[in-house]
Amino acid sequence: MTDERVARRLAAVLAADVAGYSRLMGGDEEGTLARLKAVRKAIVDFKIEQHRGRIVKTTGDGLLVEFASAVDAARCALEVQSGMAEQNAGVPQDKRIEFRIGIHVGDIIIDDNDIFGDGVNIAARLEGIAEPGGICISDDAHRQIRGKVDIGFSDMGPQTLKNITEPMRAWRLLMDAGSGTPSAKPSLEVAQPLALPDKPSIAVLPFQNMSVDPEQEFFADGIAEDIITALSRYSSLFVIARDSCFSFKGRAVDVKQVGRELGVRYVLEGSLRKSGNRVRVTAQLVEAETGNHVWAERYDRDLAEIFSVQDEITQATTIAIAPAIAEAEQQRAMRKPPASLDAWGAYQRGMWHLGKASAGDDDLAGKFFQQAIDLDPMFAGGYIGLSAVLSRAKGTQIREEELARRAVALDSGNAEAHSRLALALNARGDHQGARAQAERALELCPNLAAAHGALGVILAYSGRPKEGLAALETCIRLDPRDPPW
Repeated sequence: MTDERVARRLAAVLAADVAGYSRLMGGDEEGTLARLKAVRKAIVDFKIEQHRGRIVKTTGDGLLVEFASAVDAARCALEVQSGMAEQNAGVPQDKRIEFRIGIHVGDIIIDDNDIFGDGVNIAARLEGIAEPGGICISDDAHRQIRGKVDIGFSDMGPQTLKNITEPMRAWRLLMDAGSGTPSAKPSLEVAQPLALPDKPSIAVLPFQNMSVDPEQEFFADGIAEDIITALSRYSSLFVIARDSCFSFKGRAVDVKQVGRELGVRYVLEGSLRKSGNRVRVTAQLVEAETGNHVWAERYDRDLAEIFSVQDEITQATTIAIAPAIAEAEQQRAMRKPPASLDAWGAYQRGMWHLGKASAGDDDLAGKFFQQAIDLDPMFAGGYIGLSAVLSRAKGTQIREEELARRAVALDSGNAEAHSRLALALNARGDHQGARAQAERALELCPNLAAAHGALGVILAYSGRPKEGLAALETCIRLDPRDPPW
């Protein structure tokens, strides 16, 4: 055993980052970086030094600061936000650099001038739930600041913070909208984050028009609207309606705030830039809670036929997003202990094993799909998955079809359920019935790879191999990484 003791002390920790930093960098990397350096030097670093803070480290758009006093930390944060509000007064909303700040008072561990521990983690999580231009503090910090700083507080109630065991009460420091100056008037309205739905949820934000041509604003909006419509056809997704998504148009927001306000796990954001007769559209799918990028793509097209380009980009984006979300959901489920899985998590765990296409993984997949059914007998996904597992075994055709029919009965609008029933009917020679189910699946979801694959197999078995091959090629184009195809 070592006799070395860990160095600890009580401190006020301030964590800050730039709201919407990825979006700002995507629009203008060099300009954003130059503006960030300028405000850091003129406002942020100056105020930290003025209030006796120590910058522990910086991380691109973020920084971690230690103060000996919670009052010093709060005053510094207030003056930084006030200074930034003045700095942004004449700046367009979509180009503003706005900080989110979290403050906590707690025990920290010191190691080679760096700091660690729950005191640091909590400050970082509080920063994550702060609004752009706002300050969020812990209950411990509130007790230290109350009555010593001329500022009003809004009680946010207990907050569940990532990787923090117990819910923590948090407070919002009240700033006058636009001016960034402290407000002594308490707020009666407390915006609580919406609960996440029981299936993957996504909000598609309005795409930003980065070109000087205002006519492209309609093109950008049209792409976002079409993606919302296309994604809504996937019964496996919970898609936020257009009006709620477009309420963020023209606002400098970050995906974490969108996730809290709309109650979604994923946010799609993008931009459009026109140059001559060419247009570049970028899109990125972000996990709202962590800010991690799940998927990103760039499309460069000629603008000869603007509506054809809009349809093409919409389709390309839509068919890429659904598999990306499915893969992210499977990875989330794999990180959970089996005993703690809900029906959706058990289904995703089963899908992960099913994709491995081995006898051992098929057995595990079957167990997880049965667990999903036991947890929620009304959830069609468990029956679809178990039917797929049985399709790979011998002598199980009757049970395979029964499960697929049960899935369709539970959710007649589920294109994957109809695709599974199509393959089950094809296995026992009912090609006509099988084709009807595959075509119904494509009516419900034209871009579902499994439906095109099922139709291809059915046509091939029906003596129409050329048509079957075309359907299978479409399937592979829609989902090129799926092992069975």
